[in-house]
Amino acid sequence: MNLIPDATSLNPLLAFALTAFIIELTPGPNMAYLAALSLSQGMKAGLAAVAGIALGLSVYGIAAALGLTAIIDSSRLLYELLRWAGVAYLLWLAWEGWTRERETSPSRTGEDQQQPWPAFRRGLITNLLNPKAAVFYVAMLPEFIRDDGRTVLIQTVILSGVYVGIATAVHAVIVIMAGSLQNVVSTADRRRRVRRALALVLVAIAVWFAFSTGRTR
Repeated sequence: MNLIPDATSLNPLLAFALTAFIIELTPGPNMAYLAALSLSQGMKAGLAAVAGIALGLSVYGIAAALGLTAIIDSSRLLYELLRWAGVAYLLWLAWEGWTRERETSPSRTGEDQQQPWPAFRRGLITNLLNPKAAVFYVAMLPEFIRDDGRTVLIQTVILSGVYVGIATAVHAVIVIMAGSLQNVVSTADRRRRVRRALALVLVAIAVWFAFSTGRTR
């Protein structure tokens, strides 16, 4: 069954919004990283990472408007470089999560526990190293561009804004849900077990990412 809405049977903007929402509900690197981060470091760090991911998506949106994402999609070398850099970065995040010994407790809810800038930076890098973000703009956006008097550039910018908004909303919900479970892992020992379990999840996501983004051509 095809879950992607038919762009010809709905308003193009609504059809694109539904498509973006369905795609964002699909588990991926962003979801795993945000859940792990919010559980271990709190909602503030998680929301900072969401902002970083949103910026990364916006960068790809601007690149799509300028035609640069098509270059990534058509270049095997550029695509593979981004792909394997993304896999390596996810594995590095998993290794850091497994080995990091600094623990937090309910009494340490200040900047020591929730560091927004590192989370923002990692969210941005994780997204920029995801070639599927570039391919999404190349593969999906043209399906919703219409000859309605507006330039392709303007329509691409509008659709990119819709996508970033939907992705950010979905990511924020993940952060809020995961962050609300922090009291369940309030002890250092529980935090260590959860952090290491999520590190293994990141390893699994990295392996899945490597296979799912592979190309036969």
